Amino acid sequence: MVLQVNIHDAKTQLSKLIEQASRGEEVIIAKAGIPVARLTAIQPATSGRRFGALRGRARVDGRFFEPLPEAELQAWEE
Repeated sequence: MVLQVNIHDAKTQLSKLIEQASRGEEVIIAKAGIPVARLTAIQPATSGRRFGALRGRARVDGRFFEPLPEAELQAWEE
């Protein structure tokens, strides 16, 4: 359902409009009957990564810090 309100009503009923938007309703804010903004719910961010997820699983040995071969360095610069 889409609800359109003017700016004055939006200012006086903001809490109510936010509650409606959080329930999935779309609220259009209009100025002189012309839509200027849309109030919608924000979907929670889904993160596919979690900091520390590989703790204890990934290993870095001394080879990681060795210089790269010249051919590979040049491939990165191309």
